Formats: sequence, C-alpha cells, structure tokens
Amino acid sequence: MLMVRRNPRIDMTTSGEILASPMPIIENIADELAARVSRATVIRRDVPLARHTTLRVGGPADVYVEPADEADLACVVKYCRANEIQFFILGRGSNLLVRDGGFRGVVICLAHSVFSQVQISGERLHCGAGAKLKTVAVEAKRNGLGGLEFLEGIPGSVGGALRMNAGAMGAWTFDAVASVRFMDYAGDIHERAAKDVPVEYRACPLLKTHVALAAVFQCRPEPREAIEQRMKAFSEKRWEAQPAAPSAGCIFKNPGQIPAGKLLDEIGLKGAQVGGAMVSLEHGNFIVNEGGATARDVLALIALLKMRAMESRGIELHTEVEIIGAD
Repeated sequence: MLMVRRNPRIDMTTSGEILASPMPIIENIADELAARVSRATVIRRDVPLARHTTLRVGGPADVYVEPADEADLACVVKYCRANEIQFFILGRGSNLLVRDGGFRGVVICLAHSVFSQVQISGERLHCGAGAKLKTVAVEAKRNGLGGLEFLEGIPGSVGGALRMNAGAMGAWTFDAVASVRFMDYAGDIHERAAKDVPVEYRACPLLKTHVALAAVFQCRPEPREAIEQRMKAFSEKRWEAQPAAPSAGCIFKNPGQIPAGKLLDEIGLKGAQVGGAMVSLEHGNFIVNEGGATARDVLALIALLKMRAMESRGIELHTEVEIIGAD
C-alpha cells in the first residue's frame, strides 16, 4: 500500500532556489518503483548526493534511480507525476549545489550505458544524454570532425549541456546542435530541430520541463591535427585560469557590465572563505571545496559575495549554479 504523508507547500525563492519539496513524502517510493520497472534499473535509498556532484557537498536523495532504458525512464517520470513526488534529473553533477538536507524525492540519473552511446553518421554525432562531453569531443576528433573541441573541458553530460546551453571558449552547446530528442512528463518522446528550440544565456527553457534524451551534433570535416591543436590550446587556457580543486564551475552568471570573476577579483574577494568553502585564487567566479565544506558554507559564501558586489559596485549577481534540496 502506498502511504502518503504530506508536507506543506514551500515555494521557491526569488533566485530560483528550491528550499524544500512541494510534494507528499512517500514511505515506499523505492518498492513501488521497483515493482513497475525492469530488474536492470538501479534503485537505491538514501544515496549521498555529495558523491554525485563535482563540488562534493550535499545530503542524500530519498531515492536514486538509474533507468535501464527509455521505457523505464517514462515509467519513473509518470509515477512521480501521478503521485506528486518531486524528481530531479541528475547529469554528472557539475553546476549543481545540493543543500545539506538532501533531496526529498526521486533523483533520476541517466548513467546506464543505453543513454551514453555516441554514434557517427557522416558529419553528425548522435549522442545520448548520458554521454560525457569529453567523450563526445574525443570521438569527434578521432573521426576528423571539428566544431566540438570546446566541449572537451566541460565536466558534464550531453543532457546537462543541453539543459544549461553550456558554453566555453566562446562557443555554446546549441551552436553545434542539429536536433534534440526529449521526453515530456507524460512519458511521450519528441524530436525537434535545434532551430525550433528557444535558448537563452545558460538556459534552455524547454528542458526545464522536459527530459533531454539525446542530441545530434553537426560537425565539419577537418584534419585531425588541426582539431588536436585547438583542443590542446583550449585545455591549456582552461587550466591556467580555473582551479583543480572540487567546484561546481562558475557560481554566478556574468552581469552585463563586467564578468563576474573579474568583478569579484577587483573588489578583493579572491580567497574569501566560509568554513571549507573558498573563492578560488585562480578564478573569482569559482567557489572551491577546500575539504570538509558543507552546502551551508557555500551558500553563506554566495550570500557574502552577492552582498559585497551590491555594496561596492551596485551590481546584483545571480547564481548560475542550480541549487536544490532542503536545509
């Protein structure tokens, strides 16, 4: 029997942070899901999300699911919607901050190999949402296909890059996408040309309410040596400017007046620290985990940086990193 104990609804903050779950708390979610999906789908309870994020902080997910295929994914999504259970699609955990209380609901990760395939067709790469961006870039290089070198250093998956319209080295994910395959919350699958998908700076609104399944990347034939040279140059530039310590990537969106990292550097905030969280000495828009940091440390440091930017320059900073979970 499905037992439900409801929590009062708690709305999102003005910055888009999900403070708590607007959903019923379900006692037997894992068992209910296991009865509906194939045995190949992974279902675990109370999984620490710090292990699944690049910042290495965050409390546990009530239920963690790795669907074995699209049919099982559709089953999980439909079940959550029907029972008002909050769910979150997890990629490789970059650009993500999970609060210390964890996630009250179901975290779905497309880590199964069926979602990670990369296939070549002429000048195009057909890539599953779970494929690592580094894998996509390397496979393109191996086949003499240029245009995806900028993806190599982004520590994410195809699905996450689509959802965030991730960018690096002056290029954006959707600049290289020909089409996107996605699932709605009723479990139905759609495919749409990239030109028909509205995108923004660091966002694809469509994929905030749909699940990215795959993308087709459009490339161009080039000598492998030229591709390798660009990838090497990008890598060297990245490691000169970005920290090696655990981080979530850029914390703030760049305001129109000045890059966020440069702003925080100019007002003397590199090295600012709360607990185990510190503003990187290499790049002012990165917060790194110096060891033992908590999400509360990171959030307190974010609040401090926003306050100082407003006080010093009158500039309001908005977080780029996605913040989920409960205190």
